Order: sequence, then C-alpha cells, then structure tokens
Amino acid sequence: MKFKLASEHDGRTFVLILDQGEEAFGAITAFANEKAINAASVAAIGAFESAKVGWFDLAAKRYNPISVDEQCEVLSLLGDIAQGDDGKASLHLHAVLGLRDGSVRGGHFLGGKVRPTLEVTIIGTASGLRRKRRADLGIALIDI
Repeated sequence: MKFKLASEHDGRTFVLILDQGEEAFGAITAFANEKAINAASVAAIGAFESAKVGWFDLAAKRYNPISVDEQCEVLSLLGDIAQGDDGKASLHLHAVLGLRDGSVRGGHFLGGKVRPTLEVTIIGTASGLRRKRRADLGIALIDI
C-alpha cells in the first residue's frame, strides 16, 4: 500500500492506493489504527478478484455473507470510521460490485482481495466518533 496525506485543513485527508493481492478491509483497518483515525468518511473505487458482502438479518442479529467469487469492479465503496468499544478503529462500509454481465452485488462490505488496485480516500474530522455495541440489535452503531 502507498498513501499520501492530501490535506490537514479541518482534519486529515488521506489517499491510499492498495496493491494487488491486499485484503482491503484489513488493510484499511490497519491504516486507520496506525494513523489513529477515529472519525472519518471513506470512499473507494477499484476492483477485486473476489469479495464478500453481507445482508444483515435483523431477526438473527448477524450478517448473511454473499460471496463474489469472480473479478468485479468496485463501483462504490462508502462508509465511515469510528472508535469501537475496544478503542480501535471500527469500519462500517457498504459496497456495490459490478460483475462482467453488468449485474451487481451489494451489501455490507466484509472483505475483498484487490486486483489490480483500490483507490481509497479517507476524510477525517476534527471531532471523534464512537461506535457502541447494541445488544438489542447485535451490531455496533455510532453513538453521538
């Protein structure tokens, strides 16, 4: 991965270029922890050789995984970074992935293996965000 600090005006803005073969969710999480990013929006485009998104089953309180086991375009990868209950970066990302026939798969982003690249913009804010686990829902949500 390569990165550039693009701005420090009202918070830091980073541009990350993930390399082929990197696992995107893990790489973005590790970067956010390394740079102590605890409040930011995330946007990315690029492509994966395979990916996994999820659909949240509220009754079961878990994500049902949807595997995309083919080359796909990252048409949209959007979300945020907040501080989790453990004090580390907690990502919440959604993805829309385009397949070769023009169809799409989408949902909560669980992971993806980059091929050939993923261009990620992280726009930090000056104040922190905190994500807290909600036992009634089975997921962690931002608590303002």
